[in-house]
Amino acid sequence: MKLASRMGHLGTESAFAVLAQARELEAAGRAIVHLEIGEPDFPTPPHIVEAAADALRAGHTHYVPAPGIPELRESVSAFLERTGRLRADPGRVVITPGAKPIMFYAILALCEEGDEVLCPDPSFPMYASITAFAGAVPVAIPLREGGGFRLDPEELERLVTPRTRLVILNSPHNPCGSAMTREDCEAVAEIAMRHDLTVLSDEVYWAIRYDAGRASVLDVDGMAERTILLDGWSKTFAMTGWRLGFGVFPQALVEPVTRLVINSVSCTSAANQMAGKAALDGPWEPVETMVAEFARRREVIVEGLNRIPGITCAVPEGAFYVFPNVRGLGLPSARLQERLLSDAGVACLAGTAFGAWGEGYLRLSYANSIDNIRRALDAIGSFAAAQGAAAPA
Repeated sequence: MKLASRMGHLGTESAFAVLAQARELEAAGRAIVHLEIGEPDFPTPPHIVEAAADALRAGHTHYVPAPGIPELRESVSAFLERTGRLRADPGRVVITPGAKPIMFYAILALCEEGDEVLCPDPSFPMYASITAFAGAVPVAIPLREGGGFRLDPEELERLVTPRTRLVILNSPHNPCGSAMTREDCEAVAEIAMRHDLTVLSDEVYWAIRYDAGRASVLDVDGMAERTILLDGWSKTFAMTGWRLGFGVFPQALVEPVTRLVINSVSCTSAANQMAGKAALDGPWEPVETMVAEFARRREVIVEGLNRIPGITCAVPEGAFYVFPNVRGLGLPSARLQERLLSDAGVACLAGTAFGAWGEGYLRLSYANSIDNIRRALDAIGSFAAAQGAAAPA
């Protein structure tokens, strides 16, 4: 069967491929520490599960409005205002089955063949993949360790051309764990407004920050009219399998995006939406407990990695990933990923899974127990010693 040529532009997520390899090794009797998958290892809080069960029993098993049930759209709007993020009319909120559709809809609605989308590199690989699939051109904005894995506004401006339509931001950042500052956001906003660009602000890790400061391009006056906010329940409420996300769109995009929803998924599960409302309206303590535990794990994994010859690791400001420099181990990132899985029993991802600028790095998720993180550190340390690791250049 001959596939359409556009399928050649559609990538994948390496985490799932590595997970499959790790499961095969476990089936053969190997012990594997899983640091590859980007999902909280906490259960969904009980009050959210009960809300979904109650909704099913109450008959919420049918079609609902394509952009989301009004009650949830109102809860999203109230939640964003209550947490100081954004004041937005509920009519600008669109609920989707997971947050990835927001990326698809934004790019499909805005970009013609050959238009350019500026994407961080390294970053979530779906940004570039979806862009290329839609016929647009992904343009990398390098994120460098020396700059704290934050974009350089001057470099961003140099990358803008007459074909640039969209700038994608992600803060806190996957895979680097970095976070934009207020000054970064103001600089990006000034560029976007001067060049008449739309911004897609991926804030799915918004709640998982380890300090009091949170900055968003939406904090800058005038940016709500040209910014798409992407967020969801997966990371904040440990609901990855529920597939529930939302976007807040400039008013002019709401109707086109709603048409895309109708043509692709019709609507999002009614019961899941009722669960999402319970999450936003309910107690915040489960989120705080989870983030506090991630903070403890972050301390263990950063300290442990920095003790291993050949590895240095910056302290992430958000999310639940570290992005250590592993050049001192003397192997390309992809080869190191393979060797750590096969030889050390540690499943992690090469930095190049997130773009060319990830060469020389690994991504390790610390969404695992401290005991397992320490097991992984011991195994990586033994592997590094066998490699005769040196300090990174």
